[in-house]
Amino acid sequence: MNKTHKWTRRSFLKTSIASIATLNIVPRYVLGGAGFTPPSEVLTRAVIGTGGMGMGHVTGINTACKLLAVCDVDEKHLQTALKAAGPDVKGYRDFREVIARKDIDIVHIPTPPHWHALISIAAAKAGKDIWCEKPMSRTIAEGEAVKAAMAKYKRIFRLNTWFRFDSPFYGMGVPAKPIKKLIMAGVFGWPLKITLGGNTGFDWKQNQWCGRTGLTPQPIPPELDYEMWLGPAPHKPYHPHRVHQTFRGYWDYDGGGLGDMGQHYLDPVQYLLGKDEESPVHVEADTGPQDRDAVLPWRRISLRYADGCEIVLDGENKDTAPFLSGPKGTLTKSLESSIPNLIDKIKDLPDPPSQVTDFVKAVKTRQKFALNEINGHKSCTLINLAKIAVETGRPLHFDSKKQRFTKDAEANSYIEQAMRGPWKISV
Repeated sequence: MNKTHKWTRRSFLKTSIASIATLNIVPRYVLGGAGFTPPSEVLTRAVIGTGGMGMGHVTGINTACKLLAVCDVDEKHLQTALKAAGPDVKGYRDFREVIARKDIDIVHIPTPPHWHALISIAAAKAGKDIWCEKPMSRTIAEGEAVKAAMAKYKRIFRLNTWFRFDSPFYGMGVPAKPIKKLIMAGVFGWPLKITLGGNTGFDWKQNQWCGRTGLTPQPIPPELDYEMWLGPAPHKPYHPHRVHQTFRGYWDYDGGGLGDMGQHYLDPVQYLLGKDEESPVHVEADTGPQDRDAVLPWRRISLRYADGCEIVLDGENKDTAPFLSGPKGTLTKSLESSIPNLIDKIKDLPDPPSQVTDFVKAVKTRQKFALNEINGHKSCTLINLAKIAVETGRPLHFDSKKQRFTKDAEANSYIEQAMRGPWKISV
């Protein structure tokens, strides 16, 4: 499996989605006849958004599939990607031209999050499978639309975080699987509390990925199509801090460090707790006043489920609680130090249900990838609930079934936000 931990992310893009609403192109490996490529042969891919994170997708992610196209609205990014990609790869400024190509099977979307849902849905309509960066969507409603589109157009979707099925979970020294086995066996009891803070490295971007207030408008660089970079986001005067490496510090495009790293941390926690089919019912943030434009630091966020399970996000690294605690025991950074002789016991415990963790296999067999649009939407909802609690600055009650806040019109206004025309979500 190909993956990256350190690339930063930027991006890009271009023009209206309205003209692609009727596209429904079926990929080559599904069709027979002329030009048909059997599933046993190499699949093809394109990368839309070739900034810092995008270059990771160009050169190091899913390289089992042949790269045919790269796309970016920043000419410098595009030319850098073309040089790295090689002579057989074509460059585009308009993502619609990319997804209209019948010879492309998979579309990678390492763009800023305010583009994730729109391009994912457009690619699904065009018959492409999708490898999307985290967080999956900027709002809860956008995530619901992506989920609906993948079902309607029968596409394979994967989210680019892997800690629920591979690699040691942050700060724990082991993958999620052995911890999941212990939880399933009832070793810690129930309900559980999981705390993400300095001991897991969660706080390392909370105060770095913040925005700036009072930005003075600057000239738009000639290589950047800023209007298309903004796309569905509200129009704001250009400033270099709003785009590329630092775009995450603004609510219009992401949610600061929580948006950047949140899904890496929260998705495996959701998996450990077995919460892929529900959301928390109570969310509360300890934060200072927030700006309507720039993301500012926050101190602590609590997300509590109906059964009493709780996730705590310690943005200041002041919580001394262990990573996991329950009525029967706790888990710190070391399994062995938490419960003596535990390592030998784990191998005898039942394994959790198997997962398809090979994306190419998922595409060829049409089996859902381990982290897909359904469970990925639920873990991204954790991020979006936390963001809304920070933005509103008060305790919130959430209906897990309806996916809406209870008697709180202001909080619900963050769930489904209007897009700047002509862009709109249309499944």
